[in-house]
Amino acid sequence: MSAGAWSIITLAMEHEADVVAVRQRARRIAELLGFGMLDQTRIATAASEIARNAVTYARSGRAEFALSGASLPQHLLIRIADKGPGIANLDDVLEGRYQSQTGMGLGIIGARRLMDRVDIDSSSEKGTRVTLDKILPKGQEPVPASALVDLARRLATEVAGDPLVEVRAQNQELLRSLEDVKTQQDEMMRLNDELDRTNKGVVALLAELDQKATELETLNATLEKRVATAIAEREAAEQSLRQSQKMEAVGQLTGGIAHDFNNMLTGIVTSLDIIQSRIEQGRTDKLERYTQAAMISAQRAAALTHRLLAFSRRQPLDPKPVDAKHLVASMTDLIRQTIGPTHSLDVAADADLWTTLCDPNQLENAILNLSINARDAMPDGGNLLIETRNADLNEAAIAAGIGAVTGQYVAVCVTDTGTGMSADVLSRAFEPFFTTKPIGQGTGLGLSMVYGFARQSQGYLKIESEEGRGTTIRIYLPRHSGEILSAENAVALSQDIAQTDKGETILIVEDDAVIRNLTVEVLSEAGYRILQASDGQEGLRMLDSRIHIDLLLTDVGLPRVNGRQLADQARETRQSLKVLFITGYAQNTKLTSDALAPGMSILTKPFTVAGLINRVKEVLS
Repeated sequence: MSAGAWSIITLAMEHEADVVAVRQRARRIAELLGFGMLDQTRIATAASEIARNAVTYARSGRAEFALSGASLPQHLLIRIADKGPGIANLDDVLEGRYQSQTGMGLGIIGARRLMDRVDIDSSSEKGTRVTLDKILPKGQEPVPASALVDLARRLATEVAGDPLVEVRAQNQELLRSLEDVKTQQDEMMRLNDELDRTNKGVVALLAELDQKATELETLNATLEKRVATAIAEREAAEQSLRQSQKMEAVGQLTGGIAHDFNNMLTGIVTSLDIIQSRIEQGRTDKLERYTQAAMISAQRAAALTHRLLAFSRRQPLDPKPVDAKHLVASMTDLIRQTIGPTHSLDVAADADLWTTLCDPNQLENAILNLSINARDAMPDGGNLLIETRNADLNEAAIAAGIGAVTGQYVAVCVTDTGTGMSADVLSRAFEPFFTTKPIGQGTGLGLSMVYGFARQSQGYLKIESEEGRGTTIRIYLPRHSGEILSAENAVALSQDIAQTDKGETILIVEDDAVIRNLTVEVLSEAGYRILQASDGQEGLRMLDSRIHIDLLLTDVGLPRVNGRQLADQARETRQSLKVLFITGYAQNTKLTSDALAPGMSILTKPFTVAGLINRVKEVLS
């Protein structure tokens, strides 16, 4: 037996009666260990077959019964050993190839079918040793060693039965086995009937699946098209919502803008009335005072128009070197009108503020959006602070949650003293279409658009907010090492309007007669030779002629053939032709600084005489 096994009983075998005794003990031990009736018969039959082989071929032997030990699962072990000549053809016997006249080998094959495991060690010198192994039934309590002592005592006191009685018991077991077989056959027939019905159901199910597969193929044939249509509709809806958010902000500005424009128009109209009245009276003194007043009002109106146009139109980013301090200062009047008289506005900036590279129109858009949000967060009034600061972000600043890379940035900070945001609202602040405003008063795109602008500009956005204390939003834009045109240099350049002595030829294409005539007069007085056309087609006819033309000065928004189309067609035959576009609103022409070929430039309406002449000189040079 294996090490650690607990011995139960050992029986000597010399006669057939001993074989019967082994069978009786095997069945009894199996019963006492909790095996069921069928397993008792299997164990007893396997033990008696191996015992009969030992008595028949070796004349004697012994049968030892044991339990494997305390470790689970526990096994019933029956070892039957003899000193006979061994099994010469063991491999053939185990594989069923050996044919014996005496039935040798059938007992071993049968025992292997009845037990969980059968180990055989056989040689001509040591004889044969067969170990039968059966695992105890699952679910019962483990058998302790003390119980085996009681079991052995009980077996010792029991007298072996009459062999005839054992034969009768064996016959009864066979009858029960036959009944079990009959029951199993009946169960098999029932299962076969059920399987047949199941097969019919499976066949019907397969037919239905084939039908569904055909329907799915038909559905898949149009699925891609329907998905593409749905995606296109969603993108169109989102684009419409984004545009409506811009227009919503414009609508909120309308009251203040109307007030500003009326003030500017009043300054222009009043100044012109005074000038006209004095000219009629022959008084020409102090006219410069009134022309300057009219010019200042007109310039303010032009600046406001440009900002509104940039804010409301859809356009790709057009990054340029930007002085954020100057940009914020130029917006203060507009922001004050936007937030209203119940809110105060403070502006602060570093004296040596760095330059940044971004789309100035979109930066104005972002600041205006944040100002409107700040106003709405202060329904009872409050203070709005807009700062422009130099920011040198190090590892500590990034660890604080900015999410940027180390480096130098220009920070545009918008701070309010409003209601602030809860942690939940703060976590969703950048989600598109998320808003805490009532229905109809906000689309939820403002902050997400500002965030998108910052990221597109290689920058970052950070929000700091506390309920009841207010909110600070910082836009970090990367520092730009290049230079921008200073205000002083711009003034000096605008004063340099000396006449040209080269007499270059300029083709002016403008559909507005007033602007065309004034432009012709200004450039003629500056010494240029002028050709003029009222639309793009007339301009093309002149460009197709042999007339030498140095510069094409064209409005962008021409009927039929627009200015960009005119310039592109002209350059097919005049590759070196210089082009100056003048425009008030270039929505459909995709004119940005980085989209122009060399030798092309843009002048935005309204422009001054000095601005026009200097830009013409710049392009021609």
